Amino acid sequence: MACNISKTERQSIIDLINREVVPAIGCTEPIAVSLCTARAAETLGRRPERITVSLSANILKNAMGVGIPGTGGMIGLPIAIALGGLFGKSEYGLEVLRDVKPADVEEGRRYMDTGAISIGLKKGNCDILYIEVEATAGDDKAVTVIEGSHTHFTRIERNGEVIMEAGKQGGASGAGDDCPLSLRRVFDFATTAPIEELEFILKAAEMNKNAAEMSFKGDFGHSLGRVLQGEAERKVMGDGILSRILSYTSGACDARMSGAMIPVMSNSGSGNQGISSTVPVVVYAEQTGASREQTVRALILSSLTVIYIKQSLGRLSALCGCVVAATGSSCGITYLMGGGYEEVTFAVKNMIANITGIICDGAKPSCSLKVSSGISTAVLSALLAMEHKCVTAAEGIIDEDVDRSILNLTRIGREGMTQTDKLILDIMTSKGA
Repeated sequence: MACNISKTERQSIIDLINREVVPAIGCTEPIAVSLCTARAAETLGRRPERITVSLSANILKNAMGVGIPGTGGMIGLPIAIALGGLFGKSEYGLEVLRDVKPADVEEGRRYMDTGAISIGLKKGNCDILYIEVEATAGDDKAVTVIEGSHTHFTRIERNGEVIMEAGKQGGASGAGDDCPLSLRRVFDFATTAPIEELEFILKAAEMNKNAAEMSFKGDFGHSLGRVLQGEAERKVMGDGILSRILSYTSGACDARMSGAMIPVMSNSGSGNQGISSTVPVVVYAEQTGASREQTVRALILSSLTVIYIKQSLGRLSALCGCVVAATGSSCGITYLMGGGYEEVTFAVKNMIANITGIICDGAKPSCSLKVSSGISTAVLSALLAMEHKCVTAAEGIIDEDVDRSILNLTRIGREGMTQTDKLILDIMTSKGA
C-alpha cells in the first residue's frame, strides 16, 4: 500500500517520536529533579553549600517511593538531589546519573546528612510538571527551572542574571502541537510509511527487552517478572505467549522501579510507558514468528498511539500511565494478529471501557502489578477486537468515534481526577502521622 502521508509530514512525525522516545535511567520524575539540580550546580560553578528544591505536587508524588539508580536501593528525592548536585552531568539528559560510582553514593549520603537539602511544594500556581532548584555557595546563587516536560529548561540564572529563558512547551503533553494526530493518522503512518524510515524503533524494543532479561538475574522490587517464570505460577498461568509477555514486561518494570542502573527507552516522559508500549509487542512478535517489517510497524503503531493519547492527557495525572501504554500495545498486538484499522479502533474502545480509572499513586516497585493488569487487558482487548467484539457507544464513556472515546479518557484523567490526585498526595504524605 502506498503511503498517503507526504514526506514532510512523515518527517514531522518521526521527529516527534524521536523527541518522545528517549533513553532514561531510573524513574523520570526524581531523575528530572536530579537533572535540574545538576544544571544548577554547573551554573553555580562550584560545590553547592545548600540546595533548595520546589516541586509541583505530581513530581513530589512520583518521586517519594522509587529507587534511585546506582544507590544500592536508596529511595526518594534527597539522594537524587545530592547525587545530581555533586556528580550529575546535565548533558546526559535523563541519564544524568549514568557515571555515578559507589564512592559517589557515600559522598551523597554524607551531604544529605548535613541538612543542606530542602524540599517543598511550589507555592502558588505552577505547571503540573514543575521543578525549581536554587543552589547556593557563599554569595553565589544559581536557579534552574524545568517545566512542561522532564528535560525542558525554562529558566537558568546566576546571581540574578538570566542566562536562559524559554516558554513552556505547548500542548497538554508539552510537545507535539506542531504535529496533530488522530488514530487514523497514527495507523496510516505506521502501516504505510517506508519501512526504512521506521526501523529506528527497534532500538527501543531491544533496549527494553534487555532490561527485562537483566531483571531476571537479580532480586528487584517485588520480582513479579521472575515469579511469573516459576513452576508453580506456570501451572496456573500456563507457559504461553501471555505469561511470557507479562513476565518480560513486569520484569523490566521491577528493575527500573527498584533503581537498577539499567537504561530503558521511555515514551512521553515515562520509562514504564516506554516498556509497556514495546516489550509486549516485541515478545508477541517473536512468539508468533512475525516478520521484521511487521514487528517494526507494530512497534511504531503502539509507540505513536501512546504519544497521541498523551498529547491530550498531559505528562502527569492521577490516571496511571499503564492505561495509556497498554492501549498502545493492544493496537500493536491487534495489528500483529492481522487486524486492520477497524479492529484497532475496537481494541482501543475495549481498553478504555475496561481499565480507565486506575489511579497513579506515585512511582514505586508495585507499578509492575499495574503494568501487568494493563497488559493483560491489552491482550484480551486485541482478542475481542479480532472477533469484532467491541464495547458500543451505548455503554459508559465510549463514543462511536474512537478519537472522541480517547478524549473522554483523557478528560477523566486530566479534569475529572484532579481531586483524586490531591487526595492521593494527602494520603501519601500523611502516612504514620
